[in-house]
Amino acid sequence: METALTRLVGVRHPVVQTGMGWVAGPRLVSATANAGALGILASATMTLDQLRDAVREVRSRTDQPFGVNLRADAGDAGDRVRIIIDEGVRVASFALAPSRELIAELKDAGVVVIPSVGARRHAEKVAAWGADAVLVQGGEGGGHTGEVATTVLLPQVVDAVGIPVVAAGGFHDGRGLVAALAYGAAGIAMGTRFLLTSDSTVPDAVKAKYLAARVKDVTVTTAVDGLPHRMLRTDLVSSLEKSGRTKALVQAARRAAGFRKLSGLSWPQMIRDGRAMKHGKDLSWSQVLLAANAPMLLRASMVEGRTDLGVMAAGQVAGVIDELPSCAQLVERIMVQAEAVIGGFSALSDREGV
Repeated sequence: METALTRLVGVRHPVVQTGMGWVAGPRLVSATANAGALGILASATMTLDQLRDAVREVRSRTDQPFGVNLRADAGDAGDRVRIIIDEGVRVASFALAPSRELIAELKDAGVVVIPSVGARRHAEKVAAWGADAVLVQGGEGGGHTGEVATTVLLPQVVDAVGIPVVAAGGFHDGRGLVAALAYGAAGIAMGTRFLLTSDSTVPDAVKAKYLAARVKDVTVTTAVDGLPHRMLRTDLVSSLEKSGRTKALVQAARRAAGFRKLSGLSWPQMIRDGRAMKHGKDLSWSQVLLAANAPMLLRASMVEGRTDLGVMAAGQVAGVIDELPSCAQLVERIMVQAEAVIGGFSALSDREGV
């Protein structure tokens, strides 16, 4: 299936695996790429050396295009961009809008720039700055999310910008792909659905928690970092919501120290990144610390399997997923179902003489 997205990035299918911290590593990304979709490597939880090694590992596993996701507000974003350029990565995606200068640097080097946005005005801004495409996530999506449903937000963005739009938030099958295409999108992006594959390195016990979840078990909370964050409801989430400011600050400082040790960041760098995350919002310092080291909360679950100590970001689709196919099986099913749905429309039109 050829769309503006497949032509832009050189993949066979208009499907994107999003850059999930501690989840979207070389194994998942290369499996996605080999399945004909666009795999995105998550770099925010890696040091610079780890990022370079991860890119090279993906390259050793596949000759297909893939991308790297960056935090545009990270203090070392420029260094990460240079690694992407030096290593010949096809796509750079961003969790927040990158600066005009970063976009220009990447485009000059032939890298496709695809920022993620949650509002029409943000899409208009990055399009005006030269982004090649934009990924728009509706409120159904996991992790940091907004309040507007994909079915309302997506057509707004499609109508507002003249670049390819990738739809995220609430997608898990071929029917969703066809719906997104009908709205004018050039493809779909999925996080939770790729997390729940046999190629994902997330511990089996954690995957079982996701598979057991119902739609009502996926909640939105601001207790982690002061921003709306969609995840599975757990005892830890309930505890964070009930914690007083002092207790929350102590917990945040302890986790921040752990993340500093893992990431190699200095305290001044972490504080700078935490300030950047405030973005003018009225966040307490405990929330800023939690925002700066939220990767530790994810790592506890996604790497160590400690669902009692970590958070599990999840889109609402977690409540309707009940199996763990390989990436190849997943992408093939999506495309077969999408073609069948489109074929059904054609047959209906023929019967009605349209």
